[in-house]
Amino acid sequence: MNQLRQALRARPLAADTALAVLLYALLLVATAAGPRPRPSELTPGLMAAGAVVCGALVFRRRWPRAVLAIVVAGTVVHAAVESPRTPLMVAAMVATFSAATLVTRPAAWEMGAAAALTLAATRALTSGESWLGSEVVGLIAWFGMATAAGDALRSRRAYVAAVEERARRAEQTREEEAERRVMEERLRIARELHDVLAHHIALINVQSQVAAHVLDSEPGKAREALGHIRQAGRAALDELRTTVGLLRRPGSPDDAPDDPPTEPAPGLDRLPDLVGSFTAAGLSVDFRTEGEPRALPAPVELAAFRVTQEALTNVSKHAPRACATVRITYTSDDLVVDVADDGGPAPARPGGAETSTGHGLVGMRERALSVGGTFTTGPSATGGFRVHAVLPVALGQGAP
Repeated sequence: MNQLRQALRARPLAADTALAVLLYALLLVATAAGPRPRPSELTPGLMAAGAVVCGALVFRRRWPRAVLAIVVAGTVVHAAVESPRTPLMVAAMVATFSAATLVTRPAAWEMGAAAALTLAATRALTSGESWLGSEVVGLIAWFGMATAAGDALRSRRAYVAAVEERARRAEQTREEEAERRVMEERLRIARELHDVLAHHIALINVQSQVAAHVLDSEPGKAREALGHIRQAGRAALDELRTTVGLLRRPGSPDDAPDDPPTEPAPGLDRLPDLVGSFTAAGLSVDFRTEGEPRALPAPVELAAFRVTQEALTNVSKHAPRACATVRITYTSDDLVVDVADDGGPAPARPGGAETSTGHGLVGMRERALSVGGTFTTGPSATGGFRVHAVLPVALGQGAP
């Protein structure tokens, strides 16, 4: 049954044609085989009028108003010429019902009332009955029920369509939200991987150059540099292992239930160690804290730490002989991170760290914006490069 219904919905013209043929056949059979005395006879006029009236129903979906007018006109003509009790009233009711399912409610009742009054007047005039006669009043009632049934079906279809549309939009919204969360998570993990690896690999690169340079002349310093390389490599592996743990789904068979993966969230208390790692690599860093240090939200401290880490990494990569200054300033509303270098004795870099093809500056900007802060870069007053981030201490403050 469902397959038949779906097939008819897929071919509306074929379904309407089948309805018209079936209705025409029923009219003819009922008229010819009905009990005697019959209200009307099977005449060529009835057959011709029935063909016109039922044939018009084929186009009931495309032109509901015109089809109803043709059916009512054909019924009126047959009632006036041959029989007041024409069986074509059934076709007129079908046309009224069909029109009510396809037009607006006011239009449906206007068309139903016009059809009912027209056919009732025709019955009253051709049969000599009173307007208050049972058959005339019954005819009006039948057309009223046909209109009400069509309007109810139209309302139900509109309600079902609205429910399906809301469900479709809700599903689409859920999918878009899931995609957005996935993209945010991917960006967050990408920033963590970049910040962790870029810092330690930069230190490994600098120390490996030192070891290669003094390997023959100063084996002690070479061993010291190799020790720094080993320490940086171990730290990179530890942080990378923790970061990769974020990709594991909690509760998987390989995860210990009492030891869920945690996000690497270094805070401002680790800044001296960070600066010390760069100093050990040969970079001159002047680190100062201004204002009254206090506990800040973890995302703000993480953003400040990563901005400082990436800024010093860029200095060590692009100006290893430069002198860098790191200023962490606590104000009542903000935490200010300012990292600058003097460019060093080597020829100035074209455009400074902005010429880097990596994602360092993008990552720093994203971190600052993620906590509602601001991020700016540009030449420093001493001829090098400067990174300046202002992070609100209240999360969400100033967020776009």
